[in-house]
Amino acid sequence: MNILASKAQLRASFMRWSLFMVPLILLLGFVSSQFGSADTAWFQNLNKPSIFPPPAAFGIVWTILWIMIGFALALVASAWGARGRLLALCAFALHFLGTLAWTPVFFGMQEMQMGLFVLGYVVVSLVAVVFLFWRVRKTAGMLLVPYLLWTCFAFALNYQFIAENPDGGSNTESGAVERIEL
Repeated sequence: MNILASKAQLRASFMRWSLFMVPLILLLGFVSSQFGSADTAWFQNLNKPSIFPPPAAFGIVWTILWIMIGFALALVASAWGARGRLLALCAFALHFLGTLAWTPVFFGMQEMQMGLFVLGYVVVSLVAVVFLFWRVRKTAGMLLVPYLLWTCFAFALNYQFIAENPDGGSNTESGAVERIEL
């Protein structure tokens, strides 16, 4: 007999991991968003590319993606004994640091070029993660495909922001958007 766990045990393990991973991913996404925002004067003054979607779309899309990422992660984490599980989880952790870094880099530091490099890392590392997740659980890999498509779109959008704002969005000679004197 080759069965390590029954289907009910596997389902229960997935549910436990989901109850941990989905809120964790949502929390990490929320924390990252606190280090930069589209509500800054700097961003409001940027020329927006024609492919820039309505601002409300970002919150909706990212919430759905965070949930899908959490479930994909739970599928892989609950696959005890699966070949490549640990490698897939480690690759995801390294990849996800890039995803979480983009908002603070782009909005917080107001560095569009550095944001583009971060997104380049995110896209390339995500391709590897999708492949690794797919090898552990096909469904987990498929759950990450919309995330991959969105990050490719984000890369193109970030590039367009740079093209539309070659000065980096600077409104003054010093490059400062807002000046605060004490």
